[in-house]
Amino acid sequence: MALAICSRNFSSRGAPSFLAPLVVAGIAYLLAIREFYFTTRFPKHVVVLGLVFAAAGHVLFLLEPPGSDDDVHRYLWDGRVQRLGYNPYVLIPGDPALASLHTAETRTLNNSDLPTPYPAGAQLFFRAVTAMHESVFAFKVAFVVCDFAIVFVLLDVLRRSGQAAHWLLAYAWHPLLATEVAGSGHIDIVGALLLLVSFAALMRRWRAVAAVAFGLAIAVKLLPIVLVPLYWKRVRIRDGALAAIVIGLLYAPFLSHGRIPLGSFSTYVQSFRFNDPVFAMLERMTAPRIAAGLAVLIGFLIAIWMRRTSGDGAPEVFAWPMAASLFCAPVIYPWYLLWLLPFLRSVSTIPIVIWTISIFPTYYVWHLRSLGRPWVLPGWIMPLEYGSVALAAAIILLRRIARPAVLQWSADRGD
Repeated sequence: MALAICSRNFSSRGAPSFLAPLVVAGIAYLLAIREFYFTTRFPKHVVVLGLVFAAAGHVLFLLEPPGSDDDVHRYLWDGRVQRLGYNPYVLIPGDPALASLHTAETRTLNNSDLPTPYPAGAQLFFRAVTAMHESVFAFKVAFVVCDFAIVFVLLDVLRRSGQAAHWLLAYAWHPLLATEVAGSGHIDIVGALLLLVSFAALMRRWRAVAAVAFGLAIAVKLLPIVLVPLYWKRVRIRDGALAAIVIGLLYAPFLSHGRIPLGSFSTYVQSFRFNDPVFAMLERMTAPRIAAGLAVLIGFLIAIWMRRTSGDGAPEVFAWPMAASLFCAPVIYPWYLLWLLPFLRSVSTIPIVIWTISIFPTYYVWHLRSLGRPWVLPGWIMPLEYGSVALAAAIILLRRIARPAVLQWSADRGD
């Protein structure tokens, strides 16, 4: 019900009429997750009915138009100009000379003074969707299909790991899927699908499939590159070489004077800022590119540590390095957390689960922008967002410290 109300106010994103029901949906989600941890298994019909409700919520948002300058308009532009024979890494959408290339849906794309920042894998996905139909709705449908595909891959992962099927609902019920996949339409869900396919392939020891799917995920967005240490000695050298060749072939159509195109990615790192408490501190001490490199390094180090201390099939091994790297990134939009959702099932990932909900107040900036206010987070949002995460982490840590003490006390009494 809360998501239904939220969908009806999707055009007023960030306004109290949108934010209040979204927060209610988020709290309901957290209460449901709590039950998942305390329940061994749910009846099969309950899981099926839950998935039906999740699909219905997606449909409600799918039927709503995205924001006039949501990223999906850039996706449409990039796919369209590729099909017209142009390189999206070179074209500036706002160039008056290119006015004839625009459609009604691409004229409002954001940052029109910059070329595309998206990697080659994302670009070819954009081209594939526009080959079927040139519309933002076609993109949203494609993303919802990827979302549903994650459910089927996740079911296979749960079966092979011996986990209960109701953990499908921990993924499918998350409000971000309705708002940012079916509603706004974001390419991140494609990357999340490819990364989960890679995870599932590792479980089956399909090493070549795991390596190629991982390479494709990096080619959608660079975030999962911090997971490279997790593949060490789990895929063969020839599998890694195959993945590198696939990535190289994806970039081949976009090479300009023999150089790998980056588009506006460097501008993104240099100038774009949103919801970035850690990066803001790092940037005071060093250059933006070095600060961004440190964010990647932190993810790498956590991946190395978790590779040594956790089981190969533990989903949190994939979640924590990406979450740590995102935490230190210059821009942290809610849809960036879509990458984490398929891997949040263990108690250790509860702080990340909390973060995927506590980030909701950042939508308030969209409302402020509609009122003519600057694109700046109010001072109360980040303490609320990250304070909730810190509190959850502290509670889990204290319980882990207290548990050995209780066990030792029981042993001393002879219980």
